[in-house]
Amino acid sequence: MEDRQIVDLFWQRSEEALRQTDIKYGKMLFSVSLDLTRSRQDSEECVNDTYLKAWNSMPTDRPEMLGAYLSKIIRALSVDRYRKKRAEKRGGAAAVTEELTELIPSDFSMDEYIDNEALKNALDSFLEGLDKEKRVIFVKRYYFCSDIDAIAKQTGMGVSAVKTALFRMREKLRAELERQGLL
Repeated sequence: MEDRQIVDLFWQRSEEALRQTDIKYGKMLFSVSLDLTRSRQDSEECVNDTYLKAWNSMPTDRPEMLGAYLSKIIRALSVDRYRKKRAEKRGGAAAVTEELTELIPSDFSMDEYIDNEALKNALDSFLEGLDKEKRVIFVKRYYFCSDIDAIAKQTGMGVSAVKTALFRMREKLRAELERQGLL
C-alpha cells in the first residue's frame, strides 16, 4: 500500500492504518530501535509506542514520506528509552555519542546542539557533499547508531575501512563546522 493511502487511513481513524503500517514499516522500525536500545523487548515497545504516537499525531500532521516520519518518531523514542535504561556497558547510542562529543561545543548539551538550525543546515550540506556510500555509512552510524561491524557487513567493507571512513568524515565535518563558526 502506498504511503498516501496509509496516511488517509490514519486520517479516517481506521485501525487498518496500523496494520498496513506494520506490514510496510514494522521490520525497519524494529531494526532502527534495536540498533539504539540493544534490547528486543524495548524495541518492541518502542515500535508499539511509535504506532500510538503516529495515531495520535495524524489528525494534525499529514506526512508525505511516512517512512521518514515514523523513523524520526522511533529514533526519538528509542534514544529516550536508552537514556532511561542507560546500561553500564559501552555500545549503541553511548558509543556514538562519545564519538561525536568532540564536535559539540562545551557550552551546548547534545540535545541543544542537535536542535541548532545552523548545525542542521551545515550537516545537510556536508552530507550532500559525500558520495552515496560514505553518506550511507555516516547516517547508519550517527543517525541510526548502527554497530560498526553491522555497517561493514551491509556495505561489504572491512571493519577497519569503515572506522577509517568514519574518522575521516568526522575530521572533515569538524573542519566544516569550524569554518562556519559552529565549533
